[in-house]
Amino acid sequence: MTFNTKPGASLPAKARKLVIVLGDQLDEQSAALQGFDPAQDVVWMAEVAEESRHVWSAKQRIAVFLSAMRHFADHLRGQGLPLIYTRLEDADNIGTLHAELGKVIMQLNPVELVIVAPGDWRVLQNLRATARAHGLPLDIRDDTHFFSTVRDFAAHAKGRKQLRLEYWYRELRRKHGVLMDGSEPVGGQWNFDADNRESFGKTGPQDVPPPTRFAPDATTREVMALVNHRFADHPGTLASFGWPVTRVQALEALHAFIQQRLPMFGKYEDAMWSGEVWLYHSHLSSALNLKLLHAREVVQAAEDAYHAGRAPLAAVEGFVRQILGWREFVRGVYWTHMPEYLERNALNAQAALPQWYWTGDTDMACLKDAIHQTLEHGYAHHIQRLMVTGLYALLLGVQPQAVHAWYLSVYVDAVEWVELPNTLGMGQFGDGGLMASKPYVASGKYIQRMSNHCQGCRFDPALSTGARACPFTTLYWDFLMRHEELLKKNPRMAMQLKNLARLDVQARHAIHAQAQLHRGQPSA
Repeated sequence: MTFNTKPGASLPAKARKLVIVLGDQLDEQSAALQGFDPAQDVVWMAEVAEESRHVWSAKQRIAVFLSAMRHFADHLRGQGLPLIYTRLEDADNIGTLHAELGKVIMQLNPVELVIVAPGDWRVLQNLRATARAHGLPLDIRDDTHFFSTVRDFAAHAKGRKQLRLEYWYRELRRKHGVLMDGSEPVGGQWNFDADNRESFGKTGPQDVPPPTRFAPDATTREVMALVNHRFADHPGTLASFGWPVTRVQALEALHAFIQQRLPMFGKYEDAMWSGEVWLYHSHLSSALNLKLLHAREVVQAAEDAYHAGRAPLAAVEGFVRQILGWREFVRGVYWTHMPEYLERNALNAQAALPQWYWTGDTDMACLKDAIHQTLEHGYAHHIQRLMVTGLYALLLGVQPQAVHAWYLSVYVDAVEWVELPNTLGMGQFGDGGLMASKPYVASGKYIQRMSNHCQGCRFDPALSTGARACPFTTLYWDFLMRHEELLKKNPRMAMQLKNLARLDVQARHAIHAQAQLHRGQPSA
């Protein structure tokens, strides 16, 4: 345990408020620090092994959190705030948030605990239990990093038979005046998806700007050495580590995206290309989720680029939709439906996650590419997650909780409030349609259309049976057959089920046998 020894920042004998700062709350404007009195109050931060091991976290994810926490702690010390900081390698570190917080409470005997609402239901319950055990009030403050509160979302959701992003997104656009012309959306429409989401074509991506990466400084190198030692058996590698871990770096990454990638973001936001990791995406989600960036400033920067003529409206609206729309939506779904949401499995999917998700050792070119880059960089863009790794797991019938644990483990931007609904709900349809209006299923033809992965792959996306049958295509038809009765109740699945109806009994049997062969199971 280390203490702030900066002159004027000594610890009080008895703290008034013990302000808890978690690893994804690295914001000096945090609501938890409002009203902070350095003469009476103390900030507490802790690195605990529990947070890296409750799922088998990949090295990149662990390093992002630890490095960003240590840099933020240094910043707080520089501001003269009394700080107690527990490092992972401290000899007396018990390894759990509950135990480490209990030690500090016994030492400082604070009057109350203060925290911004955590991004993980499990962590919130642990903190509440600790506060109760010590007879202390826990002041949980709204996370002002977001445009909305959970109460706002609950009020929006009340009485609705279905929750849909579009209505919430429009409500927030109006409320905050984002891309609005009076009471109407700029450009006369809310959604410019029809102008976006193209493929690269045969020539592939051209002149893609290099990613904004940051050479590890002494603090980050120290963390990398620690992670490689303490978590040597965890997946991934740190050889390419270059994520923003400070506020200054995060702002630089934001500026680079707005200037270099945003103009082409919308057009190619769904496109994939072998070996192209970064493309025109923002690479800002980890900085946003650590609170190194504020959602409002990110949206404002994109909107300013449109008004200055530096980015087309379709690209800006598509990006704003991800931040102001989707990000706020998934947070609302998470907090209004936990903890039971974690257990949902509407399709009764029970298959195990294939072991090669941890290695990328597969002959399927699209999956091999997406998983290898995930393990190398802790990153894959949203279509690789939804329509490659997620789609395969959905079609195979993997238990959604296993898919959730993998996503939470491997991505640097994974905090449960955002990852769980995206994975279990959007990706796996485990919530039965709360998040998405239909299962996002497609055959290998979708991947062929949006990428070059199928070129040179041993599998043919046009084939559902035979030695060269694409597993995505086989499993797509098998998925529709297995869930046909359920899907008939969903009008958005009508076209796909109409195509399924064209398959005769012989074709259905052949597809089922091919699917079972792929699973390594005997055909019934």
